[in-house]
Amino acid sequence: MNKILLSLILLISTSVIFHSKAQAQKADNGNFFNTVVNNHNQIFEMSCIPSVVEMVLKYYKVVDFDFYDLQNEWQNKMDGSFRDFDKKELYGITFSQQFVLPRDATFPIDSLFQTIENELKAEKKVIISLPSDTGWHMFVICEQTPDGEFVSYSKLGTHTLILRNTKEIVRKSNGTEIMTYSIHN
Repeated sequence: MNKILLSLILLISTSVIFHSKAQAQKADNGNFFNTVVNNHNQIFEMSCIPSVVEMVLKYYKVVDFDFYDLQNEWQNKMDGSFRDFDKKELYGITFSQQFVLPRDATFPIDSLFQTIENELKAEKKVIISLPSDTGWHMFVICEQTPDGEFVSYSKLGTHTLILRNTKEIVRKSNGTEIMTYSIHN
């Protein structure tokens, strides 16, 4: 009886320790595309915002690859924005909406690009809103190329979208909003 009780306590404490360590781990040493994007889908036509948030959560291994709770709750919400996730803590990660400014000639594009670069240097990803054929679509900026361009990934259903000219798109649209995040262990 004591051996069973000791084994049960050991099993429970091991799973608690494993879960707390998983909160700070990144997927496959940062291989965001192969690990997260290939195993993720945008399941509703209008769920791109929660979809990219789920991709960040999956990257940090705080949720499983079959996690679609945010999209299932959101579904085809038409009036959603980054504001829905601003200052929201999910699984030890707090998201922050930034650069909520008019998209015009006064938009601080250089400051936006510097913020993105700083996040990437800190080994984080940045969620960004970019114009698309139907309005706006959300992407996750994952890397900066040697020539300074940002590479962004997203999903549209099961189809993977990759943009290698993110800066050019932002300049043409006179700026955009981003979401950054902080991790709490």
